[in-house]
Amino acid sequence: MSSDSSTAWLSGCIPDLPTPFNEAGEVDLTAFAGLCARQIKAGVSAILVGETTGEFSTLTSAELDAIIRTAASTARGRVRVIAGAGSNSTSEAVERARRAELAGADAILSVVPYYNKPMQAGIDAHFRAIANSTALPVVLHDIPERTIRELADDTLLKLSESPQFVGLMDSTGDLLRPARLRPMLHGRFRLLCGDDATFLAFLTSGGDGCISIASNIAPFMCQGLFSSYRQGRMQSVQHLQQRLSPLAGLAAKENPAAVKYALSLAGLMRADTRLPLAGLSNQAKAAVADAIAAIGKNGLDQESSFKEYATVA
Repeated sequence: MSSDSSTAWLSGCIPDLPTPFNEAGEVDLTAFAGLCARQIKAGVSAILVGETTGEFSTLTSAELDAIIRTAASTARGRVRVIAGAGSNSTSEAVERARRAELAGADAILSVVPYYNKPMQAGIDAHFRAIANSTALPVVLHDIPERTIRELADDTLLKLSESPQFVGLMDSTGDLLRPARLRPMLHGRFRLLCGDDATFLAFLTSGGDGCISIASNIAPFMCQGLFSSYRQGRMQSVQHLQQRLSPLAGLAAKENPAAVKYALSLAGLMRADTRLPLAGLSNQAKAAVADAIAAIGKNGLDQESSFKEYATVA
């Protein structure tokens, strides 16, 4: 089916931003605004806040509202703000969606209900209740490793018939899924990979982008990778992928502790997480530092490096 420009913003490398904490363990909104601004400077089309990397399960409702407001005020309409608004309680997910809309989000990301192990009929009704509670576009999140239950293709296709459901963050690891689903989906519906390691294979299969952990650390390189892919410069793509892979793998393995530690080395935030998440071991810290050193600081943070990498023959 033909593509639809109304959801063109839901593509490329969209960072799943971490939530910084200060010495007192409170949300550091100044550091968070800096993280948002850094991604906007790199040219992202959207940012995701208050989700997995953002440690949403340990944030209060007031803290979630504050980071959404901060992201929206920093973005000033230049990029879309997607707010994590999932829960295994439908009533709580509805409340989070409403609060996200009031706080200034442009869209919400809602995960398949976890722990409860609902049937597909329950999953369908859960998402429709959320959509009925807000005017915001809804991006679905399928991650059976954490939720136990998957979002079945049939359920997804039924939901996608409503224009309010605009995309899927697919963390199933099924790299054939985009090719299987794309012929049956409206062109406005976007398919996003939930794993940096399989991003390229997902694109090749018909995907539109990635909700990225690695973009937090190397936003210009991630944008360069996607830009090179769209332009058909596969040598550039392979070059960037090889440079990014070790760091992306470490970030995904210990998310968000590894991302936070990497950003702390750059002076962008503290490395603190909230329990039950703990900080990295000394061995893991050394591995992250080595991976960053292998790329080089300019490769992580500067537009000149993005241009250089994106123009490899």
